[in-house]
Amino acid sequence: MEEQVTEKMVVRASPAYCYAVLTDFERYPEWAADIKAVTVEERDDQGRATLVTFRAAAFGRSTSYTLRYDYSGAPTRLSWAQVESDVTRKLDGSYLIEPSADGSAEVTYQLTVDLKVPLPVFVKRRAEGRITHTALRELKARAES
Repeated sequence: MEEQVTEKMVVRASPAYCYAVLTDFERYPEWAADIKAVTVEERDDQGRATLVTFRAAAFGRSTSYTLRYDYSGAPTRLSWAQVESDVTRKLDGSYLIEPSADGSAEVTYQLTVDLKVPLPVFVKRRAEGRITHTALRELKARAES
């Protein structure tokens, strides 16, 4: 069963800088605790990563997944769709980065998850909430440092 979660956070950095951090996939292991390795498989004619494989710690084990990135909403939106995964059927989402009145960025993270393995609803919701909250908290820490 597919679930969608959304969370917002204000990041005290410019929207452009937040977008730059989010699209620098090779550096994710430096600041995203659950990401262990990143491989950019394909790039577009502008050099942007379009197909990226991640190895991550998830659900108590190591997992890998490949996402296809869509830059049509750049530089305020970065979205992706899962191409392949060993744990999820779907791991699609987006970051929406909007300027705040003070020049900071209001970042909205939306994620749609469908696991291959059935889990109790409360366990799945807790995991989804942890993913979105952790992603935003770690982005905030990286962009504000």
